[in-house]
Amino acid sequence: MKTTIDLPDELMREIKVRAAREDRKLKDVISDLLRRGLRQAEKPPARVKLPLIISSHPAAPGEEMTPDRIAEILIEQEVEWYGGH
Repeated sequence: MKTTIDLPDELMREIKVRAAREDRKLKDVISDLLRRGLRQAEKPPARVKLPLIISSHPAAPGEEMTPDRIAEILIEQEVEWYGGH
C-alpha cells in the first residue's frame, strides 16, 4: 500500500543512511523499523523486583526509609563526598 507521511528531516536522513549502509531499499528499512516498534509497544514494561528487608524491630521516628528520607540521605552523602561543590 502506498501512503504519504511527513517525517522530520533528520529522521529521514538517519533512515536513508541506514538503508544505504545495509544496501537495502528505503521502504524495507522503514517497514522493519515500524514492525520492531510495534512489537516493542505490545510488550508490557519490565517490572523491577526490589529486595524486601525485614527488620526485627520497627524504625525509630524519623528513621523510616521514606522517599523523602532517602533523598535527604543521598543529598547529605553528596555534600560529604563533593564538599558542596
